[in-house]
Amino acid sequence: MIFESAFGVVIVFVIFIVLTSMRVYREYERGVIFTLGRFTSVKGPGLVIIIPFLQQAVKVDLRTIAMEVPPQDVISRDNVSVKVNAVVYFRVEDASRAVIQVVDYQNATSQLAQTTLRSILGKHQLDEMLADREKLNADIRAALDAQATSWGVTVANVEIKQVDLTESMVRAIARQAEAEREQRAKIIHAEGELQASEKLYQAANTLAKEPQAMLLRYLETLTVIGAEKNTTVVFPLPMDLITPFLNRNKP
Repeated sequence: MIFESAFGVVIVFVIFIVLTSMRVYREYERGVIFTLGRFTSVKGPGLVIIIPFLQQAVKVDLRTIAMEVPPQDVISRDNVSVKVNAVVYFRVEDASRAVIQVVDYQNATSQLAQTTLRSILGKHQLDEMLADREKLNADIRAALDAQATSWGVTVANVEIKQVDLTESMVRAIARQAEAEREQRAKIIHAEGELQASEKLYQAANTLAKEPQAMLLRYLETLTVIGAEKNTTVVFPLPMDLITPFLNRNKP
């Protein structure tokens, strides 16, 4: 009877050992195995057997993580204060280094992203932050990836979500844009006047070569005026028309 009880206890203990030694890792998971505190190997996916009490396994997710960087106060190179937030996409490339080299790789990547965001954007002017985001995204990603590689983490992409300005700066930018539009309008108007003067000069030279052309031009102008049904018409009389009559009366 005692023997049967002992045998039952052994069976239960063996079943417990077998169950506790089995690990199942999904396709995107890896297990970092430590034997008596020393790194042994990286196992998975699938069924993994570990030695209870002697080995420990730390599970690591290899999927891409989308992490939002909290809004950061950034002072641009032209001394403009803005709030910038971004999204960082990264994944674990080396599970062993992600566990051994850093305590919490997600928190470490988040802190690194915040400092890198302030550092990179502080070297650029406000206009570059608003108009050249693709280049800034690439610069931030390269800086992050260069430092996170030692943790076994690869930064896939960085996207600046929003650049918030103060109300006074928004009004200043609006005034600047309005001034630039007025400047372009004046330049376009001046260019139009220049082109018109050149065309008038060419027309005057053409009419000067043939006096009859000026008479035809006057007649065409009278036709246009007559179509408007005006009661009073003030029309200049060319001196070429009355000069012959004036010459006849001279002695």
